[in-house]
Amino acid sequence: MAQSSLSEIFESYTNTVGLFKDKGALSSDFSPSNIPHREKKIEELAYMLAPVLRNEKPSNIFIYGKTGTGKSLCIKKVTDSLEEAAEKSGRNVKIMYINCKMGKVVDTQYRLLVKILSMLGENVPFTGLPTNTLHKKLNEKLAERGGNIIMVLDEIDALLEKIGDDILYNITRISQDVPNTQITIVGISNKPTFVDSLDPRIRSSLSEEEMVFPPYNANEIKDILQARVETAFNENAVDYGAITKCSALAAQENGDARRALDLLRVAAELCEREKCKKVSERFVNSAQEKLDKDRLIEIIKAQPKQSKLVIISMLNLYKLEKKAVQTGDVYNLYEKLAHANGLKALTQRRVSDLISELDMLGVINASVVSKGRYGRTRKINIQLNKSLVSVLKNTLAGEFTEDFINF
Repeated sequence: MAQSSLSEIFESYTNTVGLFKDKGALSSDFSPSNIPHREKKIEELAYMLAPVLRNEKPSNIFIYGKTGTGKSLCIKKVTDSLEEAAEKSGRNVKIMYINCKMGKVVDTQYRLLVKILSMLGENVPFTGLPTNTLHKKLNEKLAERGGNIIMVLDEIDALLEKIGDDILYNITRISQDVPNTQITIVGISNKPTFVDSLDPRIRSSLSEEEMVFPPYNANEIKDILQARVETAFNENAVDYGAITKCSALAAQENGDARRALDLLRVAAELCEREKCKKVSERFVNSAQEKLDKDRLIEIIKAQPKQSKLVIISMLNLYKLEKKAVQTGDVYNLYEKLAHANGLKALTQRRVSDLISELDMLGVINASVVSKGRYGRTRKINIQLNKSLVSVLKNTLAGEFTEDFINF
């Protein structure tokens, strides 16, 4: 691109008023003053945690709900307000918020303990010390500090998958082992059944309360978007039809308000690039296609090679059948492809688990059907248009030859 063209682009952004007033209001990190349609949940959480203001220990809490249903937003709002109330009343309360999906920050018990100690003002090496030493340091620091600690573990299921559930037992034991210190765990998860997989000994020690956040419907998402539009955009920058479209699309995808916010943000960015004055439905459609591509690429890149072979098997069969394919057929082809790639084939049960994971991620749609006395199987539909299939082929081309990705 010529230098003069670059100058024109940058000058157009410098010398004109854009669509956005505060783009950050469309971010998942933004904390609005009001959270529409979650007022009752916020009140319930407040009552659950309020006992710390009387120096009492609340029950541990587990919050469930699909992505984008306001779980993290609500608990942050409640704990921020609780921290203020504790400070005003002179109560000894500490809030710890830990995102358990933060890459390598808390992917081992050692690193989780380092993270907790750093939040208590104790700096220790990121590697090199025995785990027992860290536990001892933590107990000493907590004994020195005392009071109530509310530990929010967001995406707690991801943490337990990495390091096991013993960590929960160790944390709950601290209240018994360290005088004048009480720790309350608030676990947030997208998986309502994850607690069922915990060791019974650990689950009984938790004595938890549970709260479920249902998905938003289209009208509720529309209310959320309209409130954010007032903060994020200049006046008359967004068509009402664009808000309705974003709400409807997000409601179809498990009632995910984050999806609606992302759609609107990307639609506005595309609108600005075309130098248009108002975000319309046309830009929402373009944003949906762009986000689907980006999301698909990230999901596929993150999968291990075995999962990628399962995806390739499904797509090749789907191309041949022109209709839903069955898990048994997928496994037969996968087994051949695994041997051809020099990989040890997984068991049929494990491949079935991988298919379930891909279904949960939205790459495919797998439904269980009965075959009468022959048992049950799953029929798999591929939720990808031609454009996305092309993107998928390009993503996989670096690892597999054209013979394998001929779909």
